[in-house]
Amino acid sequence: MANEKEEVQSNQINIELSEEIAEGVYSNLAMIAHSNSEFVIDFIRLMPGVPKAKVKSRIVITPEHAKRLLLALKDNIEKYEASFGPIKRTDEAPRFPMNFGGTIGEA
Repeated sequence: MANEKEEVQSNQINIELSEEIAEGVYSNLAMIAHSNSEFVIDFIRLMPGVPKAKVKSRIVITPEHAKRLLLALKDNIEKYEASFGPIKRTDEAPRFPMNFGGTIGEA
């Protein structure tokens, strides 16, 4: 019994989360690229009426971890929909009013 407890404790990882990272970064667009050895996921913030979008975070993972991420997202989406109902999905890009967030460039 003591060996089981020691084995469980040795398999645990202590994960540290700084305050800055805990705040998160808003993203409303993700772009994914891959090579034979890695997947690159760019999280982007696209602001309406602004012709440029900034990559806010880039994550590089192995193909194995990409597959694990896919399965974890699938599991979490299923749990979310069981609690809150189906997530509505459209194939169109989001449309924002051109003056979203204020007036457009007046001098």
